[in-house]
Order: sequence, then C-alpha cells, then structure tokens
Amino acid sequence: MIFREIEDRDLIPRACDGDVDAYNVLVSRWEKKIYNYLLKSVGNREDALDLSQETFLKAYRGLAKLADLERFPQWLFRIARNETISHYRRGRMEYSDVDPGEGSAETTGPSRSLVNRADLTVAVEQALRTLPDEQREAVVLKVYYGFKFHEIAEITDTPLSTVKSRVYTGFETLQEALAPARRGWAT
Repeated sequence: MIFREIEDRDLIPRACDGDVDAYNVLVSRWEKKIYNYLLKSVGNREDALDLSQETFLKAYRGLAKLADLERFPQWLFRIARNETISHYRRGRMEYSDVDPGEGSAETTGPSRSLVNRADLTVAVEQALRTLPDEQREAVVLKVYYGFKFHEIAEITDTPLSTVKSRVYTGFETLQEALAPARRGWAT
C-alpha cells in the first residue's frame, strides 16, 4: 500500500464535521504562509500574528461554506487580505520596520556568497516597501506564494488584466530599484 499525504480537500470535510485534528493539520500547513503574507502586508509582527489568528478563526467558522475545496488556498488568502483591509480601516495600523534579514543567512562569516544573499534579502525587502500597496500585494502573491494570475485576481477581487499590470509594473520598478545594488554585488 502506498501512503500519501492527506490533501486539504480530504481534511476540509473532516474539519467541517468537527474533527479538530483535521483542522489543526490545515492550520499547520498554512499558518506560516499566511503569517508571512500578513507580515509583508502590515509590517508589524504582533499585528500579523493577531491577523493570522483572526484569519484562521474566520476560516474555521466559514469552512462549511467553501463550495470548491480545490480553491481553499485562494479562499484562505482572501480572508487574510480582508483581515488586513479591516485592520487598516480600524486605524490600528502602527507600521514598524520589519527585520528583513530574519531567517536569512548569517552575515558574519568568511563566505562572500552568504553576505551577498543577506544583502540581497535586505535590498529586496526594502525595494518591496517602496511599491504601492496594490503592486506589492500582487508581486508578493505571485513570487513568494506562487499563485497564478487568475488566482491573484480571485484573491484580490481585481480584474485579471489589472493584476497582470500590477505584477509587471511592480517587477519593472523592483528591477530599477535593485539595479544599483546588483552592480555592487558583482564586484
């Protein structure tokens, strides 16, 4: 018998029937991705953690209403996005600098490639912060989470052509912003 990892679409009905362990598996699969998405959206660890908890609470309450089980990731990110919007509307936004190097390679060693990777991480995070919110969101969903254009359109409730425009314009802006840094790394 070949064992396979239980897929989200198998866990969702079990969670809807009250299987807490099944829902916990879903949370453990998605919590880091949702938290990181929210952290990039709000820029504050505590707020991202609070919004992440709210996202999973709302997802649990609304899970039975999810019509297409294959669309669970888009649905979950849509809830997280709506939580971010509500957060901004409440006016509780206190933007603080996120340490973009957290979790990246150690920069105090003899290895130049590790230093370059850490520098690149910092430069990309700083460049992302310069993008307008809509562009940053589209780029983050595309690059960091691998969503397809039509999935981003679904998550953000935005026309497909607008999503493509935001992603490509964001890429161009990032490329221009990172050009001086890239020249410095080549030496």
